[in-house]
Amino acid sequence: MKKYLTEFIGTFFLVMGAALAGGLGAALSLMIMVYAGGHISGGHYNPAVTLAVWIRGRTTVPEMFAYWAFQIAGAIVAALVVTMIFEFEGAGSCAVADDGIIKAVIAEIIGTFALAYVVLNVATAKGTTGNSFYGLAIGGTVLTMATVIGKYSGGGFNPAVGIGLCIQKTFCWEQIWIYVLGGFAGAALAGLVFKYNNPGDK
Repeated sequence: MKKYLTEFIGTFFLVMGAALAGGLGAALSLMIMVYAGGHISGGHYNPAVTLAVWIRGRTTVPEMFAYWAFQIAGAIVAALVVTMIFEFEGAGSCAVADDGIIKAVIAEIIGTFALAYVVLNVATAKGTTGNSFYGLAIGGTVLTMATVIGKYSGGGFNPAVGIGLCIQKTFCWEQIWIYVLGGFAGAALAGLVFKYNNPGDK
């Protein structure tokens, strides 16, 4: 239960940071929460990252679904706190124009691939065991991707963030599939690439 509670807390602060302060808020919140809870749960805070960790062979299917449930719950509670307590609500308009859908999906795939790839290599690989830079590397990846390609999709790179920001109305429900499809596709690709590059790292 400690792992799941940690995932709830980390995702809560990640989504709150994204809703109130955009890419920088998300990146800093993620970095801090990874350092705070990484030793307990692995510090995923992202259903897509959990999928990559499963493909990599570091979790089970039941645990993956439990992580997803607590991550999504954390995102929902964060969105409700932002909108109901802090009274900070988005415009309710879709972040992606109709003629930018393909670019948005590709941006989400690339951004989530980068995030999951970095997580797998700095937080789960034998070669980087015991390092102290993993939180900075993970948070820095989110900030970089948000800065470079976030303008094309809104920079979710996380299905839970996508759900939270739809509730908070920075994103719109009609486009939630972009963040789910792009996130899971990018993470799955990262998991497969990691396994290919590290065949002996079981």
